Amino acid sequence: MDDPRNPTAVEAPATVIAFEDGEPHRGTRAIPSEVPVNLVYGGVPFAVMMTTPSDLEDFAFGFSLTEGVIQDPADIRAMRIEPDERGLRLVIELTSNRLHEHLARKRALSGRTGCGLCGIDDLKALPHARQPEGSAPGIALSAIRSALAALDREQALNELTHAVHAAAWADLNGTIRFVREDVGRHNALDKLIGAACRAGTKPDSGFVIVTSRCSFELVEKVAAFGARTLVAISAPTALALERARLLDITLVGIARRDSVTVFHGLERIGVGNGMDDQESP
Repeated sequence: MDDPRNPTAVEAPATVIAFEDGEPHRGTRAIPSEVPVNLVYGGVPFAVMMTTPSDLEDFAFGFSLTEGVIQDPADIRAMRIEPDERGLRLVIELTSNRLHEHLARKRALSGRTGCGLCGIDDLKALPHARQPEGSAPGIALSAIRSALAALDREQALNELTHAVHAAAWADLNGTIRFVREDVGRHNALDKLIGAACRAGTKPDSGFVIVTSRCSFELVEKVAAFGARTLVAISAPTALALERARLLDITLVGIARRDSVTVFHGLERIGVGNGMDDQESP
């Protein structure tokens, strides 16, 4: 939940100037908040991420999972949010075994908005999700269309500011169950994954939608959660597609209300109202 001491948006003076007449119109405009959040495990600082200060509990779970700090939500025993004159501290208490393993592989991560690899000083540290088990679920094209049509009205902060990313979880019927927003696209996805984990959502029960470009880190995060279908508003990068193929994640990009482009997993996309038109994967 939002902390009233750290609002997700603030009002700023702004002047709108029309191209047609050059007339300035003074007023205010809502802009999103961006706060340094220091993630601390067992008293040891691990990362500073520039984050919209909402749903930080979800962020703690999702970030911890996708960064490999935890393997299961039960690895987190407790957490608390502490104010700091320079930002916020998200203090996360791990189980003893998990903390020991984490400290053995700790790396410094100085996060910037939208950056997924800050702090990595060796190519060996690039994220690599585990190979998934079993078959990816089939997704009806109508479900993707329904979720995309509903997504705009679910983005309250973006409607207010027009300056944040969103990540959404939709069930196999295309009903959106969770939406999380943030100035950072990776943060929005981490928040979503954390929310899904905390709710006990099964990774094969739906699909992820992101409103940002689809870079390989987003594919890796989706795979770390265990989901097998990613729908992106933008196109994937070449490395994102390579990782989606390797991890056998159904990758749908350039998702619009009138069409989508399937980059991997076409055989799992049902073109009818249900999955009757689709062969089993």
